[in-house]
Amino acid sequence: MSQPLDPIRRAQSEAPANAPSDMSDFTVARRLEKRLGPVYARQRIGIEEDHEAQAFGQGLNFFHIENWYSVHAMMRLALRLCGVFGRGQRNAAKVELRRNEIVSRRLPAAFDGFTLLHLSDLHVEMSAAAMLRAAELIEGLDYDICVMTGDYRARTFGGFKATLDGMAPLLSRVKSPIYGVLGNHDTIKMTPALEDLGVTMLLNESVRIDRGGTAIHIGGIDDAHFFRVDNIEKVAVDIPFEDFSLLLSHTPEIYRQAAHAGFDAILSGHTHGGQICLPGGFPLTLDSVLPRAFGAGAWKYNEMSGYTSTGAGSSVLPVRFNCPPEVTLHRLRRE
Repeated sequence: MSQPLDPIRRAQSEAPANAPSDMSDFTVARRLEKRLGPVYARQRIGIEEDHEAQAFGQGLNFFHIENWYSVHAMMRLALRLCGVFGRGQRNAAKVELRRNEIVSRRLPAAFDGFTLLHLSDLHVEMSAAAMLRAAELIEGLDYDICVMTGDYRARTFGGFKATLDGMAPLLSRVKSPIYGVLGNHDTIKMTPALEDLGVTMLLNESVRIDRGGTAIHIGGIDDAHFFRVDNIEKVAVDIPFEDFSLLLSHTPEIYRQAAHAGFDAILSGHTHGGQICLPGGFPLTLDSVLPRAFGAGAWKYNEMSGYTSTGAGSSVLPVRFNCPPEVTLHRLRRE
């Protein structure tokens, strides 16, 4: 009996001899193999294909409401019957600009005032109005780099052309350099196209940023919530312990690992701050295993500063209650 082909070899065997120059499955597979190495590319694609076959049941939580679309319909109907669905949609489109300071005695003096634009959980197909508002906020902002912490796609499986079509006009408003990581809604197959749009994807990797004869490091891990393909050790291996370092992670759930690995700060998203919250901003659920205080905004763990964005987009339904969406400017300050 013949053995099944792995994802890379299957894409190669199914590609026509005159494969077009666009992003066919064959082209994506070859680019990922070159970008990540053949073993990791096969592993990553294979994990995603297992997920699509099962629909749900992967990750830290056995049940994922994002994948149960009959429940989505029931929630939408319930909100309509209560007469609040329209208000929730309007709330979801009111993206706010928030500002945060990250203070560290380890920050080099040359980077005092260094500013990062933080975009998270765009779910671009879910709410066109939210994306238009985010684009308006970004226009004209003063920052040094942009970082994106995943969940660009609305669904957790299927095609992603609509996602890329929505990302292109938004990214055209963003100044380079742009660094990004993938979220649990994203597929590794998006990586080549996102990099073609100008995003340097950090897949268990880090980059060094130099200024005034000193440097800081930006690291990024692959999805740690659903696919569980994060490797903080690999990210940190080339970062000198004495240097200031900041980690990008879609989920804040790996805060312990990040702190003990020596990162000075972590930027994340995923929780949406609860998205549907009780008055006062108390979330009904964060879909994460972490202290509620880490579910939105700034927080601290040991010596590491953290920030969890409520995200610019919405998940499951394009509604928000008592939890405004955001884009964030983080300013680094030397203590």
